[in-house]
Amino acid sequence: MRSDTLGESVRSGEGKRRQMIRVAYLIATLELTFLFMQMGVMPYLAKSLGLDLVGFGYLQTTFGILQLVGGPIFGRFADQFGTRAALILSCASGSAFFLLMSISTSIPLLFLSRLPAVFMHGLPGAQKVITDLTTPSQRADALGKLGLCFGIGIIIGSALGGVLSTKFGVRWEEMQPSSSWLVSCFLPLTCISRVLINMSSSVGTSQSGSVFSIREILRLMKFPGVMEVFIVKAFAGLPAGLFLIMFSIISMDFFGLEAVESGYLMSYFGVLQMVVQGLVVGKLTNHCTERTLLRLSVFIFAGVGLGMSLMRTVWHYCIVAVPLVFAFSTLGTITDSILTKAVPSSDTGTMLGICASVQPLTRTVGPTIGGVLYKQFGVSSFGYLQLIVNIGLFVYLLKSKIPLREMKS
Repeated sequence: MRSDTLGESVRSGEGKRRQMIRVAYLIATLELTFLFMQMGVMPYLAKSLGLDLVGFGYLQTTFGILQLVGGPIFGRFADQFGTRAALILSCASGSAFFLLMSISTSIPLLFLSRLPAVFMHGLPGAQKVITDLTTPSQRADALGKLGLCFGIGIIIGSALGGVLSTKFGVRWEEMQPSSSWLVSCFLPLTCISRVLINMSSSVGTSQSGSVFSIREILRLMKFPGVMEVFIVKAFAGLPAGLFLIMFSIISMDFFGLEAVESGYLMSYFGVLQMVVQGLVVGKLTNHCTERTLLRLSVFIFAGVGLGMSLMRTVWHYCIVAVPLVFAFSTLGTITDSILTKAVPSSDTGTMLGICASVQPLTRTVGPTIGGVLYKQFGVSSFGYLQLIVNIGLFVYLLKSKIPLREMKS
């Protein structure tokens, strides 16, 4: 009887664990969908308020800086106050973000609407849930499935934003995510177990220091292998990231695409992301070590650079996009998995926040550096830079002895 009761308890616990992971995937999908909805209508809203291209660039840079600063702080908050509290904070911030955007009647108010983006980190919050609820051998596969959320967000968000803004107007389209985000606050409140409130903060040193402590954040970079892997994460995809930031301009000037055709290309990119990161990367993590996949992603990035330097038509880009998405997906998933294993469990939230700051950093410096590269040297310069950087990183990975916890499912 005692063994039967124990078996039922284990099965019940496993069911709750899977439910919480599914809720984390749902929250990540909602955030990404809403973000891509606002990305499509933001230029029109800014233009209607009299904001020129330079001002719009400053607006985008402001958003990137706030996300860059807020990532590690959000991670520290999750470590100290629990994952559930962090997800509620993210959802509430998202609701405030879209509400302020929908009532923006002037340029200063539009800039003010960016402030809640500091704590709008549903994706790192979902990663924290997955990290807390999976074993190290399962982590890469579970984190890889977040690529499905990203792909769904690109496809549904881009399409839904255009339809809603056309039928009901830009401001109504921004009100809808605000109310939806407010409702989504109840997801972590009701579906994420209270066990996660203190699960990660009960062990280790995450409780010491303030949430805003720079010393505690930088302390994680001193753990063996963390700095080396983070450098690879930050620089391997940087040139390709600069290209993607400039893609709206490149698609018009270099490829000669119309707005509708650019939308189709984004949908194609989203489908690739879903298939590769949701299905392929997970299978590879079961058969290859993380060291092997890290080197493979950097090697493929070098090949992508060669392809980008030679492409001349949009069809060439469609071909190059396949290994590009694979390299981005594999590198992101594997480095997140490696870095969260390299630090104590009490610091995984902060580590995920630091990882989440890589994309905002690219968005912040991207328009300036990417604009100079494109204007002075053309599209091929992104490819040559990608090739040179990743050849250097690949040689570095072959020669260095980065301590990794090698695990296969």
